[in-house]
Amino acid sequence: MNKGTVVLAYSGGLDTSCILTWLKNDGYDVVAFMANVGQHEDFEAAREKAVKLGAKEVYIEDLRHEFVEDFIWPSLQANAVYEDRYLMGTSIARPCIGRKLVEIARKEGAEYVAHGATGKGNDQVRFELTCYALYPEVKILAPWRMPEFYNRFRGRSDLLAYAEQNGIPISISPRAPWSIDANIMHISYESGILENPKSHAPVDLYLMTRDPKDAPSMPDVLEIEFKNGVPIKVVNQKENVSKETPLDILLYLNEIGGKHGVGRIDIVENRFIGMKSRGIYETPGGTILLQAHLDIETFTMDKEVRRIKQGLGIKFSELVYNGFWYSPECIFVRHCISKSQEDVEGKVQLSVFKGQVYILGRESVKSLYNAELVSMDVQGDYDPGDASGFIRVHAVRLREHHRLQGLSSSKQ
Repeated sequence: MNKGTVVLAYSGGLDTSCILTWLKNDGYDVVAFMANVGQHEDFEAAREKAVKLGAKEVYIEDLRHEFVEDFIWPSLQANAVYEDRYLMGTSIARPCIGRKLVEIARKEGAEYVAHGATGKGNDQVRFELTCYALYPEVKILAPWRMPEFYNRFRGRSDLLAYAEQNGIPISISPRAPWSIDANIMHISYESGILENPKSHAPVDLYLMTRDPKDAPSMPDVLEIEFKNGVPIKVVNQKENVSKETPLDILLYLNEIGGKHGVGRIDIVENRFIGMKSRGIYETPGGTILLQAHLDIETFTMDKEVRRIKQGLGIKFSELVYNGFWYSPECIFVRHCISKSQEDVEGKVQLSVFKGQVYILGRESVKSLYNAELVSMDVQGDYDPGDASGFIRVHAVRLREHHRLQGLSSSKQ
């Protein structure tokens, strides 16, 4: 009995290859969709594998440009950092991938979409909220939440046995004892031997960045130019290299940051579903851009506007991490953040060296910095005597507070 068409978010790995076969054997016509968001992958080999496994159609879509421009850049404008440390490379990618998944499902007239996310993680929420928002009538198949699937496949050995039984090609290369998610923004590592939060990361874990102690003994000096809060040009002043397209800018900053060991973090974070997890991340280019953007934003943005915008950035980070990119509140917050960036333009000079980013200087025609006003040597259009009243007004509530405290103490 044919149960209809399902579009599967397919990676070509063991899990989604088994899921593809399992769905097909269960009576579904399976369309495989694989997104290129900058991970190092043999996409043609993955296509051939999906065809061999019986996929009705295989889509391999290069989403790198839209990922950078439509998702990473808005996150940069927000200075998006989840729980003070995580730049959310995986979180930001999911609404990009999910948008294309829905587009293909509609094109194929598919009633179902499916994914290989586990029932304990954040990705199931991110994918499904995206699909429900953009394709309200869709039905979602999540095998790792279906008893008939997870009771049968209790671990990797069960999946390997199923693969052997069904002629699913298996990579002969050794599997890292942890889970990896990679894209143009970052690489994340979790699970496996990393589940003990006390265990130090193995020295051979990192794929995107060099150990800072092995980084070059001379820094790279960069100038990053911004307009509307996003980078439009990066110049390596030592090597006279220039990049001007969004994708090229991020790729080049990944290269420079990776060379100098920038962007490594090892954290325990709070998943949306309610549990804590340990994750190790490396985000070299994103870390450089965050530091540069923070600097040019403070230089060009009004103090009180920025204070409001900081709160919006925290809210944006929580919404994106939790999967609400397409929610009305996130759309509203993105609009407000974008509005705040209209005058965030200029150039930031910085040094990248031994795991760190050092700001060297900045310039902007939209700068709110008034050298004469702030100078210790020139009075400028400012009367120092005005400060006396300013201070006394601010002292009113402090004096009253401590007067009351004194009265309370005297009665004891």
